[in-house]
Amino acid sequence: MVADGRPPPAAGRLRPPSLGLLLAEARGIFELNASILLSPLLLRAPRGDGHPVLTLPGFLASDLSMAPMRRYLGELGYAAEAWRMGRNVGGVARLRSQLLDRLAEIHAAASRKVSIVGWSLGGVYARDLALQAPEMVRAVVTLGSPFANDVRATNATRLYEALTGETAEAYPELRAAISGDLPVPTTSIYSRADGVVNWQTCRLRPSDTAENIEIYLASHIGLGVNPAALWAVADRLGQAEGQFKQFDRSGPFAIAYAPPEQAQS
Repeated sequence: MVADGRPPPAAGRLRPPSLGLLLAEARGIFELNASILLSPLLLRAPRGDGHPVLTLPGFLASDLSMAPMRRYLGELGYAAEAWRMGRNVGGVARLRSQLLDRLAEIHAAASRKVSIVGWSLGGVYARDLALQAPEMVRAVVTLGSPFANDVRATNATRLYEALTGETAEAYPELRAAISGDLPVPTTSIYSRADGVVNWQTCRLRPSDTAENIEIYLASHIGLGVNPAALWAVADRLGQAEGQFKQFDRSGPFAIAYAPPEQAQS
């Protein structure tokens, strides 16, 4: 047994975050309050060009959870869109066609490519949409999304499997594709202090159009409202279509970001 009373993981397996980190998730309310207090500073982020941004909520969450994100992006000049599919009760394979229909609807209405911001499980959906319809997707930003490595290393895995009837490792070919390189610019935002998802499952393979951004001390339930995360999302979406450069950590929330070497090691 290990220090927190749980058995060690099987060889090659990652462990879910500790009980201490899970209990510390309550700090997410402070991250929301910080964003409200720092809203004048957050609104200094690069202005949007009006292109649509589809926001996808995490497991068991609804569009309400992404309302602060949509409001912020709307104030910056984006056409922030909800997923309009009720509560996210999961099922990566089950929801593929519905999500693709929603993406196509937004794309057709705007006659422009759509950026996708997905929180936790919503980020897994976002990556899959980019694989299904790269011609409709401008960029993908994920927040604490477990798409890589040992995707069972979360504190929500058992509940996900019980509610969906789908194991976390079902559809291995689809899972492998989602964890691989995407055909569009991609950013993964995560925190080593995440109490729900093991941060190592959130890291993509860095490239000229893909990057990891680690935020110090952010919680899982607070990532979508954390001021440093919001700034990073806005900065990434503010890039011109077809262009990509690595995130500049010298902005107003510089102290909150791990350096690139640490974030990608």
